[in-house]
Amino acid sequence: MSSSVGAAETVNMAERSLKKIVEQQKEVFAEAAKQGDKMDEGSFRQQVQSITHDYELLLRNNPTFAAGYAAYGYMLSKVDMRKEATAMLLKANQLDPDIALVKNQLGNILAEEGKPLQAAPYFIAAVKLEPNEPLYHYQLGTVLVSAREDFLKTGEWTREALDNAMHQGFKRAAELAPDRFEFAYRYAESFYDLEKPDWPGALKAWSALEEKATTPIERQTMRLHAANICLKLGKRDHAKALLDSVDDPKLQGQKQRLLPQLAESAKK
Repeated sequence: MSSSVGAAETVNMAERSLKKIVEQQKEVFAEAAKQGDKMDEGSFRQQVQSITHDYELLLRNNPTFAAGYAAYGYMLSKVDMRKEATAMLLKANQLDPDIALVKNQLGNILAEEGKPLQAAPYFIAAVKLEPNEPLYHYQLGTVLVSAREDFLKTGEWTREALDNAMHQGFKRAAELAPDRFEFAYRYAESFYDLEKPDWPGALKAWSALEEKATTPIERQTMRLHAANICLKLGKRDHAKALLDSVDDPKLQGQKQRLLPQLAESAKK
């Protein structure tokens, strides 16, 4: 047998082993999520320990198997073993710099550790590697807006460039995953985060969201946002009609905050 055939067989065996471990891991985590608060912590820990052992064995036998380190790092980050997860993910990244999941996970860990400036390049790299994965766009938008001042202080970003990258991130996430309501909601919200908001665009986004809403309170929440934007655009009558249609008791506090603006606009 030639060495290249032998190497190919070893890779195939490693991939088969990894697939098996990942499937078992998915089952264990899905079951834990299903049980929620009633989950048996001891049993879960034992199962995770067993999966950890399988990963260790796989990587001992295949020390240059990047996908193995990536999957192991991802699992460790899910059980909050951040330091160990980072080591595995960095090893995967060193062996294969083109795994988007690894970049995203490293970005996540850095962002959670309060290191947004180090996290952003990883999110940007993940987006470049897999431009059709909505989550990567969403993560990039989130880190840029949550640490805006940090990015501006570096002098490497202008406010306009940062706003554009953040807004486009949320927009792409919403476009790529039209069934993810939270992505569309965050995109509509991102108009408020802009230094120079496109209010007509925002009104369109909130109106589109109202059509997607599945409950009366969701629909009325979108109307409150639309009314707020109509007031900014000087569309007083439209804003009044929208506010009049909001009658859910849970939304009265938000509605009351907009009524003085409505009264003020009547005087102009």
